[in-house]
Amino acid sequence: MAKVKGLQCLRCDALYPADHYADDCPVCRPVVRSNLVVAYEQPIALRKPDAAGAKLSTGLWRYGDVLPVSEADAVSLGEGGSPLHHLRNAGDQLGLTQLYGKDESGNPTWSFKDRLACMAVSVAKQMGARTIVSSSSGNAGAAAAAYAAKAGIPCVVFTFGWAAGPMVTQMRACGAKVVSVPEKEDRWRFMEHAVRQYGWYPTSPFFGPAVGSNPYGIEGYKTLAYETVEQLGWRVPDWCILPVCYGDALIGMWRGFGEMLAAGWIDRMPKMVAAEVYGSIGQAIDNDLEAPPAMPKTFDTVSGSIGAVQGTFQALQIVRKSQGRAVTISNEDTMRWQQLLASREGRYLEPASAGGLVAVEHLAKAGVIKSDDVVVSLLTASGLKDPAVTAATQGDTLQVPSDMPTATRMLEAAGIFPII
Repeated sequence: MAKVKGLQCLRCDALYPADHYADDCPVCRPVVRSNLVVAYEQPIALRKPDAAGAKLSTGLWRYGDVLPVSEADAVSLGEGGSPLHHLRNAGDQLGLTQLYGKDESGNPTWSFKDRLACMAVSVAKQMGARTIVSSSSGNAGAAAAAYAAKAGIPCVVFTFGWAAGPMVTQMRACGAKVVSVPEKEDRWRFMEHAVRQYGWYPTSPFFGPAVGSNPYGIEGYKTLAYETVEQLGWRVPDWCILPVCYGDALIGMWRGFGEMLAAGWIDRMPKMVAAEVYGSIGQAIDNDLEAPPAMPKTFDTVSGSIGAVQGTFQALQIVRKSQGRAVTISNEDTMRWQQLLASREGRYLEPASAGGLVAVEHLAKAGVIKSDDVVVSLLTASGLKDPAVTAATQGDTLQVPSDMPTATRMLEAAGIFPII
């Protein structure tokens, strides 16, 4: 466990108390709303897992030295330790020899949000929180509900009418009170009222423009970087590609790489890529803006979990610092890559996960990513979180009668049985 000094503004470095988690930086607010990150007393006693005497915990807690909660005090469901798959078939499609997918679909609630919820709820319990609250289209709310249940803390999730049914069911199964509101923005109004008036503990953004999620929760994403480097044999990827809504995992991974660089475990940082739906971060980069602008919602995205029309300062900052890229993805390409990952790699993932591969394809075709670059794409969640999106593209299932001759002729016509 690392000792927390306070919460620090990303933009101006102002330091605030450790309980300032429900706000942004008031100094920067008139210019650019900036998220806060956890600042630790230095130096952090960071021990490499294969070093003599290092504790070899599993999952997220393998790197417990850099987290704000001890493993003994954690609210844990066995999160982290996700596999890094060599996507050879997808790599062949793109001419890339070292394309990998960090597959988070095996986490307790089937998404990478478990890393955030574990940290956020663990700190909430330490601080004596009476109610956990989240605004979510699915993954974040499901994770908050599960970890709140484990902690024995009531949970309320504000969502909206078109949130994926399986994820709402998952939230309610874990005991959360789920409230659906007419518009996405309404979630924040109700949630902010609960945070300000009743002292509820937020795990997700709850005011606009969003600056990012709970700063303690974001610390859980640092372990993605640690695991990736270890799984690559202590090599740093050249590129890390993430589907981005508010950029929580983007900055979390960047902080993890930075800690390893400071400790001498690695000798360089990767380039970070934001795969986004409406192009807010890319617009800021192209026009040298200090903050991502709100973009027009010109279509309904299939990637609901990254469907924000406005990016965050934290996401823009990391893309710029890393000399990375922001790539705008389309529904057509996203669904094409969801199908390719399932049919070529055997991995059925949510559309947002496939969006990362759309960005890889774009950069590979443009010659930005080279054929022998080490590329890691974050595969955020299982496709079973929102199967209706996939089912809508598949058409009807072939139905045949019990009569064998008739069924055989139908199966031959469909190309399922070989024609002799």
